[in-house]
Amino acid sequence: MIYLDSNATTQVHPDVLEVMLPFLTDQWYNPSSGYRAAKVVRKALETAHEQVAALIHAKPEEIVMTGCGTESNNAVLSFAMAGGGTMVTSEIEHSAILRYSDALCEKYGVKLEKVGVDAEGRLLIDDFAAAVKNDACALASVMWANNETGVIQPIQEAAILAHEAGVPFHSDAIQAVGKMPVDVSQVPVDFLSISGHKFHAPKGVGAIYVREGVRFDPMLRGGGQEGGRRSGTENVASIVGMGKAAEIMKAKLDADAHAPIVQLRDHFEKRLTTELDGVTVNGSLTHRSVNTSHVSFQGCEAAGLLILLDEYGVQCSAGSACMTGKQQPSHVQTAMGISAQQAKSSLRVSFSIFSTQEECDAAVEAVKKAVGKLRSVQGGPGVGPVQVYTGS
Repeated sequence: MIYLDSNATTQVHPDVLEVMLPFLTDQWYNPSSGYRAAKVVRKALETAHEQVAALIHAKPEEIVMTGCGTESNNAVLSFAMAGGGTMVTSEIEHSAILRYSDALCEKYGVKLEKVGVDAEGRLLIDDFAAAVKNDACALASVMWANNETGVIQPIQEAAILAHEAGVPFHSDAIQAVGKMPVDVSQVPVDFLSISGHKFHAPKGVGAIYVREGVRFDPMLRGGGQEGGRRSGTENVASIVGMGKAAEIMKAKLDADAHAPIVQLRDHFEKRLTTELDGVTVNGSLTHRSVNTSHVSFQGCEAAGLLILLDEYGVQCSAGSACMTGKQQPSHVQTAMGISAQQAKSSLRVSFSIFSTQEECDAAVEAVKKAVGKLRSVQGGPGVGPVQVYTGS
C-alpha cells in the first residue's frame, strides 16, 4: 500500500518505538513515586519536555503534556472563555475548535465571531484586526496550518494584532509542528496546541505551549502532575516517544531535510496537471505546508476516486467531509468560495518523511487510471452510495 494520508496520522518512527519500549516493559513505574526506579521515569519525562520545547524554541517549563491535540485545544478554550465574552476565530478551524466553541456558546453564553478567508484560504487579516478590537473579546484563536488544504495562516501578524488589542492569542499548530519552522520565541502566541501522531509519535499524546507568565487554569484537576496544569498519571511511554519524535523532526528541520517532501508534492502536482485535463490545485501555492496537496478533478467525485484508489493500493483522503452518508463540501472549501461541484471532486494527498519518488509516481498512475475510469462511466452526478474515508 502507498500511504499518502499523513495529515490524518503518521506512522511511528522506528527510533521512537525503540525509546518507548523500555517504559512499557522494565521502566513501568509511576513517575510520581519516591523510589529510585521511579526517578528514572521522571527524568525521562523531563527530557521529553526539553525535546518538545526545543522543537518550537520554547522553555521546558512552558510545555504541558496532554492526551491529544483535541484536549489541548479544548483545555485552552475552556480556560480562556470560562468567564464568557467573545471568541474570535476563523471559518476554517478544525472541529476541535469550532465544535467546542459551539459548546461554550451554550454553556457560558460565549459569543463566537468567525473571520473569513480569501480564495487562497488565507485569513482576511483586516477583518481579523477589526474583530479583536471588540472590548468583549476574551480570546483569539487561529490555526497555524489548515488540516485540509495545508494553507499556512499569517500567524505572526494575527498574534501581534491580538496583543495590540489586549487579547490573548492561541494557535492550533497541530498540522504545523514538525513539518515547518514554528518558533514561539519569534511569534508571540500565548497558547499553542500540539499533537504527537502528526509527526511520527504515537497516538494519544499531545501538548500545550503556555507562554511563561501567562495564567492558565487546568481542565483536569487531581494529583497535580505537569506542574499542576494537567493532572493524571502521565502516559510515560507515549510522552517519551513524542519527545524523541520532536528531536528527530527538529534535526530534519535544522538540516532542511524536508526539502525532498516539497519536491515530491510539486512533482505529484506537475504530473497530474500536465498529464490530465481538468485538474485544479486548491489553496495558496506559496503559503502552505510542505507535504500537502489539495487537488480537484473535473468530472469526478472524490467518493468514487477514493474507492478506486484504495483498490489500486493508494491511501489518501477526500477533500470534503462525509456527513450522514452524503458527501458535502467542507466548511473549509465553502469559506474559500470553492463551488460545491469542485469541492466534491477534491482529494487531499499528504506526504511524509517516509514517502518515496517511486510511491509518488505510482500514485500518479493510480490517480490517472481512477480518473479515467470514473470519467468514462460517471456522466451524471455521483456514483451511487459510497463510504468516504476522511482524516482529521
